[in-house]
Amino acid sequence: MSICPKNKSSRARRDSRRANWKMSSVNLVKCSHCGALMLPHRVCKECGYYNKKEIVKVEA
Repeated sequence: MSICPKNKSSRARRDSRRANWKMSSVNLVKCSHCGALMLPHRVCKECGYYNKKEIVKVEA
């Protein structure tokens, strides 16, 4: 059994709880090696570098 509300919640109070349920945009940074846009703290898909070191060999 769930708890019954004592009073009715207004539309403004109800909708204000849901005001922060929005999606955020993806944060992109420039690769330090090739300059392509990439996700931070991940290997670059264009050149295969991370933190100025080659991690994955990318075929041209």
